Amino acid sequence: MTETRHEPFSFDAFDEARSPRAEETDFDRIVARGLSRRGFLSGLVAFGSGAAVMGTLLRSTAAEAATANARFAFAPLPVATDGTVHVPEGYEWKPLARWGDALFSDAPGFDAAKGVPAQGSDRVFGENTDGVELFNIRGRQVIAVNHEYVNPEINLPKEQEEKVKSEADVRLLQNLQGVTVMEVAEAPEGWAIVKDSPFNRRIHHNTPMRLTGPAAGHELLRTPADPTGTEVLGTLNNCGAGKTPWGTYLTCEENFNGYFGSTNLEIALPETFARYGIEAESVYGYEQFDPRFDLAKNVNEPNRFGYVVEIDPANPESTPVKRTALGRFKHENAAVTLARDGRVVVYLGDDERGEFLYKFVSTDSYEAGGDTATLLDKGQLHVAKFAEDGTGSWMALTPEATGMTAAEICIHTRQAASKLGATTMDRPEWVAVNPRAIEAYCALTNNKNRGKKPNAGGDETPVGGPNPRAENHYGQIVRWYPADEDHGADSFKWDLFVMAGNPEAHQDAYAGSSNINAGNMFNSPDGMMFDSNGMLWIQTDGEDSNEGDFAGQGNNQMLVGDPASGRIERFLTAPKGAEVTGLTWSSDRRTVFVGIQHPGGDFPDMAGGLPRSTLIAIRRTDGAVFG
Repeated sequence: MTETRHEPFSFDAFDEARSPRAEETDFDRIVARGLSRRGFLSGLVAFGSGAAVMGTLLRSTAAEAATANARFAFAPLPVATDGTVHVPEGYEWKPLARWGDALFSDAPGFDAAKGVPAQGSDRVFGENTDGVELFNIRGRQVIAVNHEYVNPEINLPKEQEEKVKSEADVRLLQNLQGVTVMEVAEAPEGWAIVKDSPFNRRIHHNTPMRLTGPAAGHELLRTPADPTGTEVLGTLNNCGAGKTPWGTYLTCEENFNGYFGSTNLEIALPETFARYGIEAESVYGYEQFDPRFDLAKNVNEPNRFGYVVEIDPANPESTPVKRTALGRFKHENAAVTLARDGRVVVYLGDDERGEFLYKFVSTDSYEAGGDTATLLDKGQLHVAKFAEDGTGSWMALTPEATGMTAAEICIHTRQAASKLGATTMDRPEWVAVNPRAIEAYCALTNNKNRGKKPNAGGDETPVGGPNPRAENHYGQIVRWYPADEDHGADSFKWDLFVMAGNPEAHQDAYAGSSNINAGNMFNSPDGMMFDSNGMLWIQTDGEDSNEGDFAGQGNNQMLVGDPASGRIERFLTAPKGAEVTGLTWSSDRRTVFVGIQHPGGDFPDMAGGLPRSTLIAIRRTDGAVFG
C-alpha cells in the first residue's frame, strides 16, 4: 500500500519565516561551553548546594533500582518507523474518537476522501487532538479535549490549493478547532462516544465567551462589536489543558497570532504586535471573509486571544471564561495545584523559543464547595528566574516592578517579563506537578536558536542553567522543588530530570544525560502528565526522520519516567508523522486516553482514506488498574 503523507502545518516555522530573529555574533561563548558529555555533566554536579543539576539521577542506589523495576509494569518497546500505534505486550489500544466522528445523531457522515462538509461541522469531533482531561460527573465519564488546529489540505477541495474561497470554507475550518466536550462509556468491545448525551458540546472559533480579570474592559480589548471589552467570540489554537480542583477544564490558547491578517497588506500595526508575531499575513485567510480577523477593521481583536479559558463540562449551557489574570502569551498548558494555605497555584509555559515560565498564585484560598468564581481572576502572576547554582526565584509581575498597569501586564505579559530579566527558556511546554512529592517539571522541548539568536523581544538566550546546550535540537526536562515544600513560595531549587539526546550519534552533551541510552532515547519532550503512582508520562513532538542526529530514534513516542531513580522506558510508539499529545485516565484508572495528532498514512483506518487525528483508549488485556 502506498503511504500518503500529509505534513502537519508548523506555526513555529511560520513565525520563523515571517520574522527571522537577528543573528548573534558571540560564538566564542558557545564554543567554550561545548564540553564533552562526561565533563559537561560532572561540571553541572559540581554546582553543589544540594541541588546538583542532575539531581537524583546520579544518586540512585541498588535499592532504588529494585523499587524502580517494580514500578514499570510493562516490557519496554523498541522504536518504530511504521504507520500505526504500538503498545507493550499485555496491553491493547482502540480508537475512541476520530476527526469527523459524530457527537450527535444529526451530524454529517465522514467522507474518507473529502472529510467533513461545512454544514454540521460543529456537530462532530474536531481535528488535531491535544490537551485532554476526564471528569466524573455524577457517575458519568465526560472528556474535554482540545483541537489545536486544522490542516487545510485535507479539509478543503484539492483544486483550491489549501486556500479558503468562501465564508463556508472559513466556517468549516473554524468549527473543526477549539474544544470537544463529550460523554464516553465503556462496553465489552471498547470505549465509545455517547451520541446525543446532554454533556456533548462543541466550543469553536465563534462560541460566545466572557473576559474577566485585570484586563477585562481595557481599551485594548474593545472592538466595534464589543465596546465593553468583556465579551468575545471563540477560542483559538487550543494546545495543552488543565483541570481545577472544583471540576472545570482549562484550555490554553497558544499560536493565536497566525489567525489574524489584513486586507491592507501595507497597514501599520501596533509595535506591541511584533513580540507576538502578529503581522498582515495570516495562516488561514480568515480575514478575506470574516472581518473580525481583519486587522484593517479590528486591530484590537488579537489582544482578546492568548489566554487560558475556563470551561464547565458539567453545564453545557455555561459560558466559557477567559481568565486574563493568568497572562497573555502562547500558553502550552495550565498545571493546577494548591499552596500549603489553600491558595490556587497555576504553572504556565510560553511555548516559543526563548520565552518564559510563569506561575499564578490566587489571592484567596480554595475551599471545597465554596465560591470559585473569582479564584483565577484575583491573584499574582510571577515569572521564573533560574540561577546557575541550582536555585531560582519567582518574580512578581507587579506595576511597581514593571512600570505597567495591572491590565497592561495581563495583555503584554511577555514585555512585562522581559522588563524583569526573566530566564529565557528552550520552549517551555507542558508543566506537570508530582502528586506524591512537592516538585514540578517542565518540558523544554528544543531551541535551535539557543546561544545563537535572541527571542522575539531581543532578550539574549545564553547557554547555561536549565538551558545548557547551544542549538538545542533534543530538549530537556527541568524540575524544581519549592522552598519550604510549598508551591506558593517565592523561591525554589532546581535540577534537570533528563536531557534528551542521541548517545549513538554523539559523545558529548548532545548524547543526553546519564539516564539516556540507545534503548530509550528520544527528542523533543512535549506533553507530560503524572499518574496516581507518581510516575511521569512523557510525550514527544519532534523529528522522526530517523536520520543523522536523530538516527535510531524512530517515530514520536510516549515514555514513562520514575522521578525516584531517573529511569525512563518507552511505552508507546506513534504512527509516522504523528505527534503524541494529550493524556488522561478513566475514573477507575483501568484505561488511559492518548491523543495521536496529525498522523501520516492511513491511520487509523488503513483503508486508503484521509489520515485522521484520533483519541485512542489503551487498556491492559487482563483488565487490571494501571496509572
